[in-house]
Amino acid sequence: MHDGRAYEAETDGILVKVRPSFLAGQSDPAAGRWVWAYQVEIVNLSAGPVQLVARRWEITDARGHREEVRGPGVVGEQPTIQPGSSYSYASGCPLGTASGSMVGGYSMVDDNGRIFEVAIPAFSLDVPGERRVLN
Repeated sequence: MHDGRAYEAETDGILVKVRPSFLAGQSDPAAGRWVWAYQVEIVNLSAGPVQLVARRWEITDARGHREEVRGPGVVGEQPTIQPGSSYSYASGCPLGTASGSMVGGYSMVDDNGRIFEVAIPAFSLDVPGERRVLN
């Protein structure tokens, strides 16, 4: 399922890897619905534990329509990631166009109570074999 290329960003010793893939079986182009899954791995390369407490996504479709999504944790969890460990989850995104992009950030708290934002790398949502049209 996750056959797309990986996108990576590192902030303050926290590495975020995202691998999107198009879900043809859940998409219905005739009805204007394209669906992608994305697998996220968050690796703690820092010296102390961190807790992911919130997320923020900016989703942009091929027409330039931008939607912002905010919420606590990810997939119903607010995981604590120990040094040298990682946390992975999968989620999805429907769009009304055949291409788009996502970018965002996670709010983290370290063991000293410091709150900081970790970048989620920008990544493309593209139907395999389709011409990319992105504002």
